Amino acid sequence: MSAEKQSADQFIIRTFPVGPLQCNCSIIGDRISSRALVIDPGGDPDQIMALINELGLHVVGIIHTHAHLDHILASGVIKEATGAPIYLHEDDKFLWDMVGEQCAMFGLPTISLPEPDSFIKDDEALQCCGGVAIHTPGHTPGSLSFWFEEYKTLIAGDTLFQGSIGRTDLPGGNFEKIVTSIKERIYCLDDDAIVVTGHGPNTIIGDEKSSNGFVRG
Repeated sequence: MSAEKQSADQFIIRTFPVGPLQCNCSIIGDRISSRALVIDPGGDPDQIMALINELGLHVVGIIHTHAHLDHILASGVIKEATGAPIYLHEDDKFLWDMVGEQCAMFGLPTISLPEPDSFIKDDEALQCCGGVAIHTPGHTPGSLSFWFEEYKTLIAGDTLFQGSIGRTDLPGGNFEKIVTSIKERIYCLDDDAIVVTGHGPNTIIGDEKSSNGFVRG
């Protein structure tokens, strides 16, 4: 088996919709070390934990592309179940603190969340699979994307979608910033890299550069 094939086989990624707004939650893991990240646990914690246990993974971090309620609703439950620390960008702490108001806005039962254990900074290395955090503000001030260069996989949250971009009309949103984030931080990555979006299907960076109706490369 080639080193490249062996490396690819080592990488685990499972993405599936969770919660009332069907946010894409991702579990990223390493078969050799069994270390894993849970990204955007927006609901259905039993489903998330069942898959973690099935894969035999040890969660070392619960990380968030941003702090809208549909990406954070199950974070406290997953932390309690795994003991893993919670991370997000500091610029989205105000949204994290407003989770009760966000729930009321959408007619959902109010929840409380534990305080984040730490704040992720731009270009910070993640604890698994060689991932790096990229600050991509616009959808929210603290929006992050997570880049796994070796596996040509980007977790983009609600920054970039197939043929679209994240909305910027909610508190903290900024259209000019999201366009800059996509052009200067995402479109400079590999054209053949897979983009795991915050909702809906995956896409490819090169496809979005050539055909996205909002931001062309």
